[in-house]
Amino acid sequence: MERAQQGPRARYREQTRAEIKNLALRQLAEGGGGALALTRIAKEMGLSGPALYRYFASRDDLLSALIRDAYDDAAAAMARAAARSARGSRGGRARLHDLAAAYRAWAIAEPHRYLLIQGDPVPGYVAPADTLERARAVLGPFLPLFAAGNPGPAVAGTVEEMADWLAADETVGAWVARYAPDAVGPDAEAREPGEAGDVGKADQTGTAVEAGAVGEPEADGRDGEARAGGVDRAASALAGAVLAWTQLHGSVSLEVAGQFAGMAHRGGTLLGAHMELLADAFGLE
Repeated sequence: MERAQQGPRARYREQTRAEIKNLALRQLAEGGGGALALTRIAKEMGLSGPALYRYFASRDDLLSALIRDAYDDAAAAMARAAARSARGSRGGRARLHDLAAAYRAWAIAEPHRYLLIQGDPVPGYVAPADTLERARAVLGPFLPLFAAGNPGPAVAGTVEEMADWLAADETVGAWVARYAPDAVGPDAEAREPGEAGDVGKADQTGTAVEAGAVGEPEADGRDGEARAGGVDRAASALAGAVLAWTQLHGSVSLEVAGQFAGMAHRGGTLLGAHMELLADAFGLE
């Protein structure tokens, strides 16, 4: 509807920007971020350099648009996977595998876009601040799974450090609050070690995820019941999501970069083993 209400000039500008981005993605697929050249794109489109700069002010401006699009698409894929996985009575362990598989599937389907946001930095480029929230949106669906977990000794140090991070950075608490609202605020209940959480209740994500958006945290009750002798659910959520990201990044990046070539294992099998170990560490059912 919004597109239909645009004037011809606005529609032409949108179409031209989309064509520029498609050509830029082709360059990325051929040679990575360092191969991106606006002059080459302009030549392919039959535009002069100055004409192209009316659509993107610089190479960095174009890179930022591509990075935002990639994060937003990855976040949307994760949100859809979370919504599908939340249906029925699947436990946290099975849902962790579902999310990991969705992350890997997006990366394999979009390898050059994945490497743009998770690969080596582009020389001389500094990403805009808003990409941080977009990156967090990709990992957001993992938070409620680990909020309902029971972290064991192997990850106790990480959980403790995440609790310190939550105390020091309110934007991190806002991120957890958006995706795992039951883990924060005055109604958050501490669980004694060994007490199982309600994974189904904890997951408030799925269809409501918007890439780059972060809700406001509720009143801070973390210094009361949520930290009194039991499991700090917000810190558990954060620790699990960060550890999941490191395992996903390592395994999937190696696969996308072709580092598993000539080896007998499948990427999905290796990633599944990582997720099983992580589920064990957090006591996911």
